[in-house]
Amino acid sequence: MKEKSASLEQIYEHGLPEYLQHDLDAYKEGLKNGSPLLDCLWGELYGSINVAQINDGAITPDHADYLRSKYLFPKRWP
Repeated sequence: MKEKSASLEQIYEHGLPEYLQHDLDAYKEGLKNGSPLLDCLWGELYGSINVAQINDGAITPDHADYLRSKYLFPKRWP
């Protein structure tokens, strides 16, 4: 299962639109460092995922669901 997650991470967490990659990296860093701005970073990532999927068509619905599930709603992540 860990190998499957690693391959999904390689596919879904790299090569993103610049704005989404920036917000994903900032959120990961905020989680790692216990940022007091985590709620703001969460909101930025949420918005960027939606823009990339809905407005820009830069990511698929499955791609967006992966990112949402893993980072925004982790209780749903296996």
